Amino acid sequence: MRFRKDAELDTSQVSDRRGMRGMGLPVAGGGGIVGIIVLLLSLYLNSGGGGAPSINGISLGGEEGDLSAECRTGEDANQRQDCRIVGVVDSVQAYWGQRHPGYTKSTTVFFTGQTNTGCGLASSDVGPFYCPVDQKVYIDLGFYDDLRNRFGATGGPFAEAYVIAHEYGHHVENLMGLLAQGQGGATGPNSAGVHIELLADCFAGMWAKGAIDTGFIEDITDADIQDGLDAAAAVGDDRIQQKTQGQVDPESWTHGSAEQRQSHFLIGFRQGSVEACQSAS
Repeated sequence: MRFRKDAELDTSQVSDRRGMRGMGLPVAGGGGIVGIIVLLLSLYLNSGGGGAPSINGISLGGEEGDLSAECRTGEDANQRQDCRIVGVVDSVQAYWGQRHPGYTKSTTVFFTGQTNTGCGLASSDVGPFYCPVDQKVYIDLGFYDDLRNRFGATGGPFAEAYVIAHEYGHHVENLMGLLAQGQGGATGPNSAGVHIELLADCFAGMWAKGAIDTGFIEDITDADIQDGLDAAAAVGDDRIQQKTQGQVDPESWTHGSAEQRQSHFLIGFRQGSVEACQSAS
């Protein structure tokens, strides 16, 4: 995956908190591509679907970094990981701005260690996630090392992009009024929570199909798509359970199996429609 060298990056869509320390109440389990989304949804529903990015009166605070000097063009995105993620965010949001009427942009927050969110204090351990309370995507870029070293994915720029596109899939679900369907705590391959996760994978595939048309990306190869599919499989519930427990328990799944995650990404990539994704999920 390569970016157009002259593409102009919009760093205002990314907030850089790397090096800052969050203080607040913990988000148990977290949510997102490998975490548990149930608690985040519970917090969201209890807040009435709105609220500022704080919890129990504890605000964010601190000074944020400025990526605008380093991440200006697609060439910067081809050279630096953080600029590459800025470029992916720009592309994903441009895509959904074209495809989903009434789409509102969601900020991606870079952090290290832990940070305050509208859903509570989040640590790197929960992995990348979307918080519906403040409608932001959170990621410690160190997760990409974990994706390779802990989860066994091959990695690569498009694998990183798949993770971001999945989280923005949750944002789209939220705007469509679908995200709350994952609330309730039920698990298993046919549960509402798994349905929501697979839909986000399918939405990620939709973006991949239309990414070049957003004007930021000039090339996505078959090898890139394979890297994305490999990442999707690596964070399948069955793969993670086998690695951590030595056995697979489908009734406890919260995100779907490796095969489910890959197949739903491919449905989005091949068919490129919300209707196909909703029917499949």
